[in-house]
Amino acid sequence: MARIAIYVGRHLCTAPRPCKEADALAAAGHIVTVHGLWSDPRLVARDEALLANRVWKFTPYADCRPDTLHRRWRWWRVRARNRLARELFVRTGRITADIFGYGTAALAAHAKNSTADLALFHSEGGLWTARQLHRAGRRVGMDFEDWFSRDLPPAKHTGRPLAALAQLESAALRFGPYVLATSHAMADALANAYAGPKPAVIYNTFPIADAPPARTAAIDPRRISLHWFSLFLGPDRGLETLFAALPALQENWELHLRADDPGHYAAHLTASLPERLRSRVHFSPTVSNAELPARIAGHDIGLALDVSHIPSRNLTVTNKLFQYLQAGLAVVASDTAGHAEILEQARDAGELFTAGDSVALTAALQRFCSDPVRLVAAKQAARRAGETIFAHERQAPLYADLADRALRSA
Repeated sequence: MARIAIYVGRHLCTAPRPCKEADALAAAGHIVTVHGLWSDPRLVARDEALLANRVWKFTPYADCRPDTLHRRWRWWRVRARNRLARELFVRTGRITADIFGYGTAALAAHAKNSTADLALFHSEGGLWTARQLHRAGRRVGMDFEDWFSRDLPPAKHTGRPLAALAQLESAALRFGPYVLATSHAMADALANAYAGPKPAVIYNTFPIADAPPARTAAIDPRRISLHWFSLFLGPDRGLETLFAALPALQENWELHLRADDPGHYAAHLTASLPERLRSRVHFSPTVSNAELPARIAGHDIGLALDVSHIPSRNLTVTNKLFQYLQAGLAVVASDTAGHAEILEQARDAGELFTAGDSVALTAALQRFCSDPVRLVAAKQAARRAGETIFAHERQAPLYADLADRALRSA
């Protein structure tokens, strides 16, 4: 039994992968704590609901809820430090901890003072902190949920210390056995880019126990339900391609998008559609992690639209693809390296289309929407894959194995 601390750079409810990691390590007998940043009272409530009946604990390394003057001031200071760190970098090239995300200095201070035997990190700020701890002789691990230095389009590179991130990533590959990636495509690319060892691969899958009941209602060919979800609506998520594809889709369909929309991007997307189709599109806010599987299961086709021109998004495999499979949705996915890796293992569950190609997306959707028998077969194949090949129970033991190896390392 060891003390293991897991650090995320955000709310717990937005970090399903670290939650599953904590579950697996606690089930192996370790004393596990998870630490993140609190700022949004609505998400704090979801975090607290997630913690019910779990044997591991969560403690924020920075509590910035707006319920007291002191915490409001802390949130202002966290954001100001990040903004000033970016400005300092642009003007002088100097790098400080808070350039790597909100509250990185607080994260680093918490991790430095922790008595954990093994500290595990999941964010850009975690990369920075892990390097400091590793240099001090502490045992650390890193999960490349994204390829951080290659995760955004060029237009958003201003103020980002990409060279420093790449150096931190290269160092992280050599931390020891507890280094993870979300796909073999990502793991191979990281190893090749930095001439280092290949990370272990654990997919963003979900436990069988979390699967919603299998949908028994027959497909209504007059209303094929398409579904997409994420934390936020915005550009560079493939939605523009989807909305360009919809007018040419001949069958009756309806589209449901579930995401928060702080930038009012829904209005932009809707305006791109002919007026006759706008009533078929429905936007909904995010729901709790416990509610989400049942909401997904009420649809027919799950859309995974990630772009391929951003390396990290091309190589990773996001949660949504596995949740579609588990919920029994046929999948229509862009041909990123990550999506191709998964559908190669579950070929009957869906189709790939050329990322960014609205004509190819229309054709892929048309093949399902115009053939209910084929759609039903794909939904059944997806459910089987979610319950067998991609059941999280098959992967969970790897967390404990890697932790044991890391704890035995010098």
